Amino acid sequence: MEENKKNAGNKGKTFPLPPKKKKDTSWKKWVSFIWIGLVAVVLGISGLFFAVSQGFLGEMPDVKELENPDIFVASEIISSDGVMLGKFEKEKTQPIVYKDLPPYLIYALQAKEDERFKEHSGIDLYSIARAVAYGGGRGGGSTITQQLAKLLFTGNASQNKVERAFQKLKEWVVAVSLEKRYTKEEIVTLYFNKFDFLFNANGIEMASRVYFNKKTSELTLPEAATFVAMLENPRKNNPYRYPEKAKERRNVVLDQMQKTGYIDAATYEKAANTPIEVDFHPIKSITDGYSAYYKFYLRKEIDKYLETHEKETGKKLNLYKDGLKIYVTLDSKMQKYAEEAIKEHLTDLQKRFDAEQRGRKNRPFYYLNDKQIKDVMLQAMKRTGRYKLLKADGMPEDSIMMEFKKPIKTSRFTWNGEEEVEMSPWDSIRYHKQIAQAGLMSMVPGTGEIKAWVGGIDWQHFQYDHIKQGKRQVGSTFKPFVYATAIMKLGMTPCSTVSNGTYDHNGWHVPGRGGMLTLKDALAHSQNPVAARLIEMTGVDAVIQTARDLGVTEDIPRNNTIALGSSDITIYEMLGAYSTFANYGNHNKPEMIWRIEDANGRVIKEVNVEPKEVMNPMYAYTMIELMKGVAQYGTASGELGRRGISKAVEIAAKTGTTQNNSDGWFMGITPKLATGAWVGWEDRATHFFGTGEGQGAKMALPIWAIFMKKVWADKSLGVTPDDKFVKPSDWKDGCSNLKGLSGGYGDDGSLQTIDEIKNPKPADPTPKKPTEKKEDNINENLHSNDEVDFNK
Repeated sequence: MEENKKNAGNKGKTFPLPPKKKKDTSWKKWVSFIWIGLVAVVLGISGLFFAVSQGFLGEMPDVKELENPDIFVASEIISSDGVMLGKFEKEKTQPIVYKDLPPYLIYALQAKEDERFKEHSGIDLYSIARAVAYGGGRGGGSTITQQLAKLLFTGNASQNKVERAFQKLKEWVVAVSLEKRYTKEEIVTLYFNKFDFLFNANGIEMASRVYFNKKTSELTLPEAATFVAMLENPRKNNPYRYPEKAKERRNVVLDQMQKTGYIDAATYEKAANTPIEVDFHPIKSITDGYSAYYKFYLRKEIDKYLETHEKETGKKLNLYKDGLKIYVTLDSKMQKYAEEAIKEHLTDLQKRFDAEQRGRKNRPFYYLNDKQIKDVMLQAMKRTGRYKLLKADGMPEDSIMMEFKKPIKTSRFTWNGEEEVEMSPWDSIRYHKQIAQAGLMSMVPGTGEIKAWVGGIDWQHFQYDHIKQGKRQVGSTFKPFVYATAIMKLGMTPCSTVSNGTYDHNGWHVPGRGGMLTLKDALAHSQNPVAARLIEMTGVDAVIQTARDLGVTEDIPRNNTIALGSSDITIYEMLGAYSTFANYGNHNKPEMIWRIEDANGRVIKEVNVEPKEVMNPMYAYTMIELMKGVAQYGTASGELGRRGISKAVEIAAKTGTTQNNSDGWFMGITPKLATGAWVGWEDRATHFFGTGEGQGAKMALPIWAIFMKKVWADKSLGVTPDDKFVKPSDWKDGCSNLKGLSGGYGDDGSLQTIDEIKNPKPADPTPKKPTEKKEDNINENLHSNDEVDFNK
């Protein structure tokens, strides 16, 4: 009853229910986050691969290059007389087909480089994971296809980790593309055809001939394993250079072949115990000899024109593939005569130098102690490719030095041809430092056309161009710039006289021989005190400006010692300056290229040399008259006479000899051809002991004489010893007063008067221009010696 009352009392009333428990949905957020992350990663990776494949992150190689390399057409270099001087072409190789690859070679490759080659599609994720996990200690992560992709990228892999990561991505993209385009057999074949086994052995067929003197199809198992070991590092595992190391790595390949079941234990034992027997037959490079020097310069010039062409038209041309025609100003006969002249003279000069050095402990250096010699050698060692590779491999300095002191098989230069010897790289460096170097350039003063360019003696061993790349002290060949300034600024003539007594000024002491000399006699006999007095009279800025007007852009110290040749200048700029005198004061930039055409004969670039008038023709011809004295009765006359060149031949010339006879120069101008020659050694501490052998008249002039006699003898060239310089119409005689003539053009392009020349604006001794790597210079910025006059 009571209970019913209670219930009746509660009728119509509600009570709150106990709260329901909320479901935990936070895991759904994490799942969503993970899925979004995964999608973002997939999209990011896909986008990244897409960007790489489309070249958005850097240029990608064309895999079609592998398919048919023969479709690429080399660009031809055609001389002014219609002779093909050479080509710009891809490396020469002899492609091989899959059926000619011996089975052992293929098995060795797969066993050593890519066990799952037949299973993956270009990228082996298992190998990548293993490489990451063990830091490469149990093998790398690159497949054979990736390695082929890597070969398509020109240049070495970047040392920058970020750049290297991007290149690795590119390799993956290319590897996948290769797998889509080619079969596994084709990929293996392309890889062996593309790999560079050194010594110009491009591809397995060339390598088989170079190292074992046989066809690839004839390779034995040990030989095949040797080549696969070279894929790891063709330099370190080279059977010619390092037979012991090569054998060790070869046996690693053989061991891997046994482990993977390609060969049995007995076959392994027999192959592993077989000694490496190299039958070495090197192939000469297509850039050997002299031609590589002008091709080195020519390629740089062409690249600039092709870049401009691409900017203007949007069309990119490849010098090595697109069959361009490069018409150059070089004359094939003059080029040949120049090469012959250098070889003929230096063969003889080298014998004299070797005779002087025989038995010397410090050969070939003079005036250096043991520590200085070691420093020179260490610098040279560190410039070698061998050192840079060892350093990049992380080898410590003491171990590198041990490597350089170990005897190995190597080739060295001789004038009788390259010879194979066993000597240490250290000794090889010192041997090659005693080889005399030379450069010769010849051009037409009136047009600027370069007719001959010999930048060195052998590109294989000395890859340094002495025409435009190398700068050396010019010695007394700088003096004409001083004399020209005196003539223009002071109105002096060849008959004006200057004291030849000892010159002392501000601590600069120049020994003299006394008396008064005319400018013509002073220049003919290359008297230093006269040049020192002239630059004091004209001012150093005026002389620097004259050199600038004549086309010299190299740094010139703002110091009076430049009068005696303390500046470092190239043959290219010196000859261009001298040619201005023979061209009536008009400067032509020396030019090698006439015209560039594409494969269809359309003109890409036509080079027009525009002369710039920099001095009055009367001043220019006065300089010719001055320099005639050098050849007629001065420092060059004795050697010219001994070389059978008559004094009746009109030659405006200047010899040059630098401190300690380190550099020998001869600049010789004839009415139709100007030619400059330099002879020296890699280091300025290497030279003849005495000026009798080391002066320019003995070192460089003979090359000029041999060359010109060959040119004169070839009537088809139209250059004869009877050619005469044409005098300006108002020329009277060599002693006429030249005051009042207009001078040259200033920086603003206006013609200067003699008064303006007398008060020049200060010249910038260091013009802004890209600097080139300067060679070793033991005796920098020292003035030249007086030159010997054998006829006085």
